[in-house]
Amino acid sequence: MTKAGKQTRLTASQASAFAEVVGLIHEARQRAYQAINTELVGLYWQVGGYISGKLAAAEWGEGVVDSLAQHLAQVLPGQRGFTRRNLFRMRQFFDAYQGHETVTPLVTQLPWTHNLIVLTQSKRPEEREFYLRMAVAQRWSKRELERQFRLGAFEQAVLAPAKVSAALTHIHGETGARVFKDVYALEFLGLSPSHTEADLHRGLLAELRRFLTELGQDFCFVGSEFPLQVGGRDFALDLLFFHRGLNCLVAIELKVDRFEPEHLGKLNFYLEALDRDVKKPHENPAIGLLLCASKDSEVVEYALSRSLSPALVAQYQTQLPDKRMLAAKLHEFYALNAPQAVPEKGKTKMPKTRKQ
Repeated sequence: MTKAGKQTRLTASQASAFAEVVGLIHEARQRAYQAINTELVGLYWQVGGYISGKLAAAEWGEGVVDSLAQHLAQVLPGQRGFTRRNLFRMRQFFDAYQGHETVTPLVTQLPWTHNLIVLTQSKRPEEREFYLRMAVAQRWSKRELERQFRLGAFEQAVLAPAKVSAALTHIHGETGARVFKDVYALEFLGLSPSHTEADLHRGLLAELRRFLTELGQDFCFVGSEFPLQVGGRDFALDLLFFHRGLNCLVAIELKVDRFEPEHLGKLNFYLEALDRDVKKPHENPAIGLLLCASKDSEVVEYALSRSLSPALVAQYQTQLPDKRMLAAKLHEFYALNAPQAVPEKGKTKMPKTRKQ
């Protein structure tokens, strides 16, 4: 027997076995936390529905909700979260999602704080659904969810979906295209306006965890300046990742200037080298992401239209976008794409005539 508190040296087999036990404990804690969160959000949904029904039927006025908050504070003195403000949040929560069968399962998978952020900062039902789905799929923390709102992730996804080659959608379908973005926000690097490619490269490696979060779920880092040998020459790919969902390598080339069509030729060369010499037999062909400081969308479209490689061209931003400008563009987008009123069959809408 060893004395209590004395550190014992573990064998390799013991360390492996003990790590499994620690993993089991962490998994159980996570399941318990998720179960508690599901019950809590479910409770808030029920309370919100009850209050909504009473107010809608004019059985209660808003003053009754004040009295309810005071009553709960008296009979449940240790129970937090049932203030007047929160009770009305629960009612808003219920009213926002009732009847949305595809969305309601998502809210129980997120903490109440996440739900409040989505509820209070979203302006449209489709925006709420976007952030709910992304927060669940990408496992965003509260801080990251707030950052995505500041970035205008929804507006950018609607206004500028990723522009990818036909080969990428042919191999991976629309799901593969949705993995990538048209714009990647790198404001966390703190780069100066005159930064070099080396500055960008070093910054991404120094903030690799945050860059992986920005890339999205299932991206795994493989290497930096990944060596490729073709013939008698040596080449170095800027960054190499692997995407578990798409089951393929993802090559990222960095450019701190404007996209030029010749950049794509070099990226295609790297993809060919990866597929021939690095890719495993069970993996899909590698995807190339050219990350540029700026790009002309029409030039990108022309360049990608004849590309036989699964590739895309994206832009990176070193500063947060102007949310008001994005909101205005989104409003204009919805106005332009709103369904036009169709005249009833057999009736022709005549223009108004001016009175003589």
